[in-house]
Amino acid sequence: MTSIKQKKAAKKNIKKAQKKWKSMSSRQHALAQPQGRARKKPRTGGKGKFYRIVVRPKGEFASFRNHDVGKAGHIQRLAGRRKSGSWATQAWLIAKTDTEVKKEILIGKTKHAKDVISKLRTKPKKVKGDIFEAKSRKNVPEKSKPTPAMRKAQMRNIKKAQAARRRR
Repeated sequence: MTSIKQKKAAKKNIKKAQKKWKSMSSRQHALAQPQGRARKKPRTGGKGKFYRIVVRPKGEFASFRNHDVGKAGHIQRLAGRRKSGSWATQAWLIAKTDTEVKKEILIGKTKHAKDVISKLRTKPKKVKGDIFEAKSRKNVPEKSKPTPAMRKAQMRNIKKAQAARRRR
């Protein structure tokens, strides 16, 4: 049998719980549930088909678009559009079949995966699940352009155009 004192304490506890519940947001309700705390965020479970290499923070961009690079379904570039209207790479998605993880670092198996990873400034390091982090290519200031590589490419393009003109 419960005593009068126990009944009063139970009623008081119920009222306190109800008051607290009413003051919480729907997100707080979800997190208060036992299954809410255990829920994993997307891409952190490690069960996807791609590894994500984050190059720039998501907050810099207003909208996003995926581009297949090379063979369909192997390497994708996640491009983000800034509020100013300029586009930049936010992340790279590389198929798990094209890469391997050694000591928390992502290494390419295929030629295309190696090429993408080599163009990053740092080696992709594991953050959690399928997410890796690396720095983007170095920003070359306008005053140091054209770079020797750019000059070489320009010369190559000029020679191609001249050869095409001669063939006509």
